[in-house]
Amino acid sequence: MVGVLFVVALALLALGVPVAFALGVATLASLLEGQLPLVALPKFLFSGIDLFALEAVPFFILTAELMTGGALSDVLLRFASQFVGRFRGGLGHTNILALTFFSGISGSALADAAGPGAIMIRMMRKDGYDPAYAAALTAATSILGPIIPPSISVIIYALAYPQVNLVGLLIAGVVPGLVIALAMAAINHLTSVRRDYRGLVQQLVFADYLRNTWRAIPALILPVLILGGIASGAFTPTEASVVAVFYALFAGRFVYRTLEWRMLPGILARSALMTASVLIIVGVSAAFAWVLTVSRVPQDMTDWIVGMNLPPLGFLFAVNVLLLAFGIFIEPLPGIVVLVPILAPIAHALHIDDLQFGIIVIVNLTMGMITPPVGGLLFVTSIVARIPLARLVRELWPFLWAQIGVLALLTLVPGLCSWLPGVFGYR
Repeated sequence: MVGVLFVVALALLALGVPVAFALGVATLASLLEGQLPLVALPKFLFSGIDLFALEAVPFFILTAELMTGGALSDVLLRFASQFVGRFRGGLGHTNILALTFFSGISGSALADAAGPGAIMIRMMRKDGYDPAYAAALTAATSILGPIIPPSISVIIYALAYPQVNLVGLLIAGVVPGLVIALAMAAINHLTSVRRDYRGLVQQLVFADYLRNTWRAIPALILPVLILGGIASGAFTPTEASVVAVFYALFAGRFVYRTLEWRMLPGILARSALMTASVLIIVGVSAAFAWVLTVSRVPQDMTDWIVGMNLPPLGFLFAVNVLLLAFGIFIEPLPGIVVLVPILAPIAHALHIDDLQFGIIVIVNLTMGMITPPVGGLLFVTSIVARIPLARLVRELWPFLWAQIGVLALLTLVPGLCSWLPGVFGYR
């Protein structure tokens, strides 16, 4: 039964079938082959999404759409540009900084790439940057969306492994996300020196800094409001997502005054479509994971790994290799639902910090979004930049190697993941 499950899933993925349908058909085929009750499929499709914490997902997606419609991208780009735009490769650094800010609002890598990322690719192209390089930089930096809070992937992780503290895991993503952003900036600087990508020549006076900062403050308050409210206990992550929607609506309509009421139907439609795609993947992944469970795959894998007597560090490096390979074929959300219930208890039994392990898993699987053949970010940025996928991938390798280096650092230095949650009392 397990053989049918994996063979059918991999075959459909290789044919380009969307992940949700590939996992669903594979689950159905394994049920038929194992003569299990077919009612299990709709049952777990429903129970997989019938969770209170998942209510935060559509609200965070809607928040990102509202803030994008409210001219947030332009405001953050001007704010970021005034600090880093004058340096070598200034527009590349502006891209990184703006996407880092935006990731603290969206929680989604695809939203980052399709929103401010698309604007930056056009700006970099006009300024003489290779379009393939601009797209690669945008794709590589957009993985910060699921790492820096609020993060949809973190919410799904906490549902897959309830023993982890959700708030602590949200906070744990801040420092690793910033380290990845710095690594992307280092690659951008080296590339800009080699290719002579210069900074912006526009001279700003003190009044320009004040004006750009003043306009950015309402947008920058939102991630502070979300994270601060959750960390202080003022509201739960789900309640924070609702507060964020109302704040985004208020800021876009009454502060920036660029969000028109006529724009709301389109914003709601896009949010509903993205929410539906996320929840379908989560529901199908839950059914897929159930088949693995009744086939004793988690138990057998646990016994096999424990029997190897790996030290904690050896286990973490083995997990890194496994997840990097797994992420090439499976998107982050189904990867989390399927693998976390298997691997997280083993890591806990080896006395590996739950927060460190959670961030390592999320970073690993999120990196899969920029690796072919299933890398969703590759397709989005390729379409936005209007360049062949092969050209984008060639430019992407230095950023991938830098991210693997950061992943090794997170593995060797647990404090990068656990220090900030400890400051807030979530360790």
